[in-house]
Amino acid sequence: MELILSLLGGLGLFLFGMNFMSQGLQKAAGARLRSILEAMTKNKIVAVLFGALFTAIIQSSGATTVMVVSFVNAGIMTLAQSVGIIFGANIGTTITSQLVAFNLTGVAPFILFVGAVLIMFGKKPMVKKIGEVILGFGALFMGISMMKDAMTDLRDYQIVLHVLSSMDNPLLGILLGTVITVIVQSSSVTVSILLLMASQGLIDLPVCFYVILGCNIGSCTPAVLASLNAKKEAKRAAAIHVMFNVLGMVIIGILLAFGMDYFESFILHISGSDVGRCVANADSFYKIFQTLIFLPVSAQFIAMTRRIIPGEDQMQSEYQFMYIGKQTIFAPSTAVVETTQEIERMGTLARENLQLAMEAFFDRNEHKIAKVYETEKQIDFLSKEITDYLVKINQLQLPVVDAKRIGGLFHVVSDIERIGDHAENIADAAVKGAEENLEFTKKGQKEIKEMHEKTMEILEKSMEMFTTLDQKNLPDILELENDIDNMERQLQQNHVKRMAKGKCSPMTGILFTDLVTGLERVADHATNIAFSILENDPKEGKQVV
Repeated sequence: MELILSLLGGLGLFLFGMNFMSQGLQKAAGARLRSILEAMTKNKIVAVLFGALFTAIIQSSGATTVMVVSFVNAGIMTLAQSVGIIFGANIGTTITSQLVAFNLTGVAPFILFVGAVLIMFGKKPMVKKIGEVILGFGALFMGISMMKDAMTDLRDYQIVLHVLSSMDNPLLGILLGTVITVIVQSSSVTVSILLLMASQGLIDLPVCFYVILGCNIGSCTPAVLASLNAKKEAKRAAAIHVMFNVLGMVIIGILLAFGMDYFESFILHISGSDVGRCVANADSFYKIFQTLIFLPVSAQFIAMTRRIIPGEDQMQSEYQFMYIGKQTIFAPSTAVVETTQEIERMGTLARENLQLAMEAFFDRNEHKIAKVYETEKQIDFLSKEITDYLVKINQLQLPVVDAKRIGGLFHVVSDIERIGDHAENIADAAVKGAEENLEFTKKGQKEIKEMHEKTMEILEKSMEMFTTLDQKNLPDILELENDIDNMERQLQQNHVKRMAKGKCSPMTGILFTDLVTGLERVADHATNIAFSILENDPKEGKQVV
C-alpha cells in the first residue's frame, strides 16, 4: 500500500509540476510567443522550427495545437499555415522526456526553493509568473524522484515483473500508450513515466518503442476536443494532427516489425547504452522522421482533410459567434484573441449600420431602415454575449498582457453598442422625417454629410488601431476628434441662423440638432475605442477608464 501511495504521490507531483510550469510559461510569455507564432507561418520549414521551439518552451504540444485550432477557427491562420506549426509541435513535445532523461532530481529541492522565493517575495506580476515556472520545474523533478524510488521497490514484486514482461504484443503496447495518454492528456507525461520504468528495468526497450507510438496518437486528444464545436477549417487542422500521428504510427510500426533489432542497436548506439535516454531519443527520432517524410506532402494532407471533412461552414443564424467557441473556451492563451476578433466583427456591423442609417435618412428607403433595426438586434446580441464571455475568461489564468486588456475590452464592447444605438436613432429620425415630410436645406444636408464622413473616418481608424494594436493612427484620430467637436459647434450655430431667417422649421431644427449631437458622440465613442489600447489618455495624462 505504501508503494502505491508513493507512486501516486510522485505521479501527482509530476503532473502538478508539469501543468504549473506550462501555465506559468503561457502566462509569463504567452501573448508575446503567440504573436510570433502568428507571424512564423509563411514558410513551412520556419513554421516547423518555430512550432518545435514554441512547444519546447511551453512544454505542451496540446496547448500549441489547441492554439493553432483556435487561430484557424478565428481566421487568423490558414489551414496551410497551420501544418508546419502542428508538425513542429510534435517534435517540441519530446523536450520533456529529454529533460527527464538528464536526471536533475538532485537539484530539484533547490529549484523548488528558488521558485517559492520568487512567488512569495516577487513584487512584479512577471517575476511571480517566472517563479511559477521555476516552482513547477522543481515539482516535476521531485515527482520524478518519488516515482523513481517507488519503481526501484517494484522490482521486488514478481507478479509486477511478470505482467510487464508479458507485454510483448505490439498492438497491446500501442493501445496501452494511447489509453494512458488520453487519460492524462499529455504524451510528455506518459513517455516520461515510460522512461523511468525502462531505466529501472521494469519494461523492455522494444515494448517501449511501441508504447511511444500509442502515446503519440493519444496526444491528439486536446486538439480534437477543442475542434468539436469549431468551424470546419479548425476541424481539418485537428484532423491533420491526428493523421500525422496515425500514419506515422503505421509506417514506423511496419518498420519496427521488420527491423526491430537494427533500430534498437541504433538507439543504443546514439544513447550510450542509457536505457532512459534510449526512450527519450526514440520519441524524438519518431517525430523528426515523421516530419521529414510528411512535410513534402503537406498539401496532400490538406487535400485529404477536405475529403474527410467536406463542404464549407454555413451560418445557421446571424445571432451566433463566428470566432468564439460555441460551448467551450479553446484555451486561455487564445481567448482574448478570439474575443478581439468577435469585437472587430461587432464594430464592423456597427460601422456599416451607421452608414446605412445615414443613407436611409436621406433617401427615406424603408428597406434600409428595416435593415438598420435588424442589424441593431444583432449588435445587441453580440454585446451581451461577448460581455458574458469576457466575464467568464476573466476568471481564467490568462497571459499577463491579455489580463491587462480585459478591462479595456469591456469598455470597447460598450462603446460599440452605443454606436449601434446612435445608428438606430438616425433610423428613427428617418422614419420621423418621412412621416412629417421634414426636409433640410441643401446647405444643411451638405453639412450633415461632411460631418458624417469625418465620423466614419475616425471610426474606421479607431477600429484599425484597436485590432492591430498599432498607434500610427493616433495623431489622425486626435485631429479628427478635434475637427468633429469644432464642426458640431459650428453646425449648431449655422442652423440656428437658418432657423432665425425662417429657412427651416423648428421640428427640422430639432432633427438637425439630434443628428449633429449623435455624430459627435459617435466620434467620442470611436476615440474611446482607440484609447483602449493605451495605458494613459494622451490628452489628459491619466489612465483611461
